[in-house]
Amino acid sequence: KVKEYNPEEIILLPLYPQYSASTSGSSINEWNDLCKKENYKVKTKTICCYPTENNFIESHANLIKKTIKTLENNNFKLLFSAHGLPESKIKKGDPYQWQVEETVKEIMSKLSSENIDYVISYQSRVGPMKWIGPYTEAEIVKYSKEKKGIVIVPVAFISEHSETLVELDIEYKKLAEKNGCGFYKRVPALGIEENFIKGLTEL
Repeated sequence: KVKEYNPEEIILLPLYPQYSASTSGSSINEWNDLCKKENYKVKTKTICCYPTENNFIESHANLIKKTIKTLENNNFKLLFSAHGLPESKIKKGDPYQWQVEETVKEIMSKLSSENIDYVISYQSRVGPMKWIGPYTEAEIVKYSKEKKGIVIVPVAFISEHSETLVELDIEYKKLAEKNGCGFYKRVPALGIEENFIKGLTEL
């Protein structure tokens, strides 16, 4: 289809804000491999990642503020949940975890006036190997048992899909309620939030 369209230039724009070899990396590699196989040559630019892009950060901060405004009490933990990765990948130099931390640092600097207690955790681990932590499920259980409310932010996903709509909204909510949480709220994924789209345009 791209060949049919016959563009003068291609821009590869990952919808993963933070770079990992197993997400953006593998998608970009697949595109490059196919181009080689098809002998397709066209001017191509790649946007690697945008973990601290100003509009992207603004967008997250706005959605968090909006969600917090709807709460009845302030006794809650803000949980930034990102997709997990095996620890071995991080040890080999994958920048993903560091970039997730940079994203959260920037978001929190926009929320500094709110004086919020927060933590970063990682969801969706599979298989027996050791994954980066802390794990989102464990953090949910811990703060629910303290009777705190939980406000959860999907910080490495920009659209709604099974890991937000099923894992965060159904499975983790059940886990929180079972362990006595004060309340459980999920901040929406960025989707078409105005600042986020503006940021992509500028990139």
